[in-house]
Amino acid sequence: MNKTPDNAPDNVKHHPGIYLLPNLFTTAGLFAGFYAIVAAMNGRFEPACIAIFVAMVTDMLDGRVARMTGTESAFGAEYDSLTDMVAFGVAPALVIYSWGLSDLGKLGWLVAFLHTAGMALRLARFNTQIGKSDKRFFVGLPAPAAAGVLVGYVWFQTDFDFPRNASYVGAGLTFLVSLCMVSTLRYYSFKDIDLKGKVPFLAILAVVMIFVGISIHPPTILFGIFVIYALSGPCWTIWRLRGLRGLKRFFRR
Repeated sequence: MNKTPDNAPDNVKHHPGIYLLPNLFTTAGLFAGFYAIVAAMNGRFEPACIAIFVAMVTDMLDGRVARMTGTESAFGAEYDSLTDMVAFGVAPALVIYSWGLSDLGKLGWLVAFLHTAGMALRLARFNTQIGKSDKRFFVGLPAPAAAGVLVGYVWFQTDFDFPRNASYVGAGLTFLVSLCMVSTLRYYSFKDIDLKGKVPFLAILAVVMIFVGISIHPPTILFGIFVIYALSGPCWTIWRLRGLRGLKRFFRR
């Protein structure tokens, strides 16, 4: 049996390795993001959008699987962030740019870059706030949701074959989504949902109904879901501010 010499360097003697299962899901998300870029470059926008939605599923699973199996690691966290940057930062920007923002000239690629830059800033801020912020809420629009709004719009427009002047709407949507990512708006994270515990029968029925609803017309339903979630941050902030003002008026009496 071969043994490593006692005087060998540390990087030779120790092979910590990585956890395979959660990183397989992360790699699948990276592949889906890269495929979306290639598909968009070839004008195949529907497969490109679907690939990014697949990346969202794998992004949700890798973290859940790591926590449920006790395979969380610093490597996995960094790998996940880099994958998010490709799948939800670069890929959606190139998809919507190839679809219609390229018709706007310099304005088009600047707006697309704004999304990529906003995603990088949002991920950097998120990584520095781990363990310091309320886990029930995200600060700023999450990366997958921001990507969902953009590619949902492209898929929706492609499916209905709307006129190309919809590019201006796409540019405005991209700009607003970028602002929401770097804002301090709060979005519900769904992290306090216990997936290992028992749930009422109606909860399973609700999940089934969600899948049925999406299957009726995926472009419309998915785009609507992500738009509603993106609007939930501003609505929550307005509701909270109005509530605080009401309390102040009450105590002034």
